[in-house]
Amino acid sequence: MSNKQQNIAGRTIVVTGASSGIGESAALQLAARGARVCLVARRTEELDRVRNAIRDVGGEAWSYAADLSVDGEVDACAAMILSDHPEVDVLVNNAGRSIRRAVKDSFDRFHDYQRVMQLNYFAAIRLTQKFLPGMLARRRGHIVNVSSLSVQFATPRFAAYVASKSALEGFSRCLAMEMVGKGVAVTVISYPLVKTAMTAPTEIYRYVPQMKVQQAGGWIVQAVEKRSPRIGPAFGDVWGAASMVMPATTTELTGRAFNYIGRRLQARANRESGDKD
Repeated sequence: MSNKQQNIAGRTIVVTGASSGIGESAALQLAARGARVCLVARRTEELDRVRNAIRDVGGEAWSYAADLSVDGEVDACAAMILSDHPEVDVLVNNAGRSIRRAVKDSFDRFHDYQRVMQLNYFAAIRLTQKFLPGMLARRRGHIVNVSSLSVQFATPRFAAYVASKSALEGFSRCLAMEMVGKGVAVTVISYPLVKTAMTAPTEIYRYVPQMKVQQAGGWIVQAVEKRSPRIGPAFGDVWGAASMVMPATTTELTGRAFNYIGRRLQARANRESGDKD
């Protein structure tokens, strides 16, 4: 099998954060293409709902409830999956959390950074350490790490989240280089804003474009099929390059733009909330 593309049918694919949102959509689409999907998330009831939805239409799926922010549960979950499915072909590290809070409002909230790093970064690394040895032994495998456009286009008030995804991307780049010639691909998916339960609490997001969750799930399917190093909007690559060449200019522009637009959108949200009251 080429390192550039693989068929999905018959592949055993682990998807974390599979009980809702992007993970659920990806799992349903992968199963529809014949993948054997191992679903991982905290909420047992929601996880079983996704599993049953796949099985009801003839697909193959198994659910593994685990809180990936707890190291012991990560280890136990991986062990159980490997016991049931000794050959995992693809790991999709999709589970994540976000916190919207300015640094100046977080001086007494170091735990915000710890919690986000634990799930978005350390859990992904821990799972990779569990599944990668088998992939290397078979000289076939794929690690898909879900990241964010905000790594290339940093956004104010999301320092904890952006830092965690930046760490994951740095790990992914190093891992990809180490995997050259070993049959294991590494893909980073840089999502723009996606309309999910994670974005719902932020009122101003109602007024900005958001990717539909079905399309976002399709990007994971594309990643598994194409095995390309990165999937994401071209704008991210352009702005990332501009930020390297003109860091002062892009920082100033971004900061001023987000402050202005954010104030206007928040004012709109406040007005509409007042009208409803």
